[in-house]
Amino acid sequence: MFWQTTRFRIDLGRPRVMGIVNVTPDSFSDGGAHATSAAALAHCEKLLSEGADILDIGGESTRPGARPVPIDEELRRVMPVLDAALTLGCPVSLDTMKPEIMRAALDRGVDIVNDVNALRSAGALDAVVAHPSCGVCLMHMQGEPRSMQSQPHYDDVVEEVGAFLAGRAIELVDRGVSASRIVLDPGIGFGKTVQHNFELLQRQDRLLARGYPLLVGWSRKSSLGKITGRPTGDRVAASVAAALAAIQRGASIVRVHDVAATVDALAVWQAAGLSSPSPTIDLPREPRT
Repeated sequence: MFWQTTRFRIDLGRPRVMGIVNVTPDSFSDGGAHATSAAALAHCEKLLSEGADILDIGGESTRPGARPVPIDEELRRVMPVLDAALTLGCPVSLDTMKPEIMRAALDRGVDIVNDVNALRSAGALDAVVAHPSCGVCLMHMQGEPRSMQSQPHYDDVVEEVGAFLAGRAIELVDRGVSASRIVLDPGIGFGKTVQHNFELLQRQDRLLARGYPLLVGWSRKSSLGKITGRPTGDRVAASVAAALAAIQRGASIVRVHDVAATVDALAVWQAAGLSSPSPTIDLPREPRT
């Protein structure tokens, strides 16, 4: 199983670690730590040295309560970092909801568009469809960042999240995008309660049954704080445990802040014989001709 992206065909036969690079002053966990281009690039290099397979670079916080960032400000934050990261020899992902940012980054050669809004903004779907080979991650979010955690409700969170993501993927495939370019993200913490998040983990096989690889982001999330009592900066162990649980249940990619700890845990997990071949996924039909 592979994930086709602009410059790389990523082998998902083993778990992949996506390192988070937030070029923001207000992200929930590391806001301001890498807010300058130089600091963000140094962080990119550090994550790669720790074993990251993919870099995910974003210039707008999507934490609960976050307000939108103007287009020109987001461009100012991310473009210098993307340009530099593209010289590092690894897949580079752009974390954005804005089609204007997507198009500018794809024109520079960015490999993946990672959209928490699943390409629902006007023009976002067109930006990806127009590109011949970029990868895309479609994430589920109930509501929008400013209000998503006010009163999230589902009758069946797993079935509703799965149906939404499959529907968005089908729309891409119907527009001519190969299924091999698409991965899905259930959106842990994005319009979900603690119970919703852990139900998505416990029944992750139902999400995989939709026919696409999964990218999952548990890193430092508030749900981990709820069950451990740990503050945001002290959730490394819980984050690693959640990442391993997601991989054990079939996730292909984990999006993390703490790359070294996750990579080390995966090495032990595999040496202990706990790893198993990636689940067989029958990819959905290819584009209509």
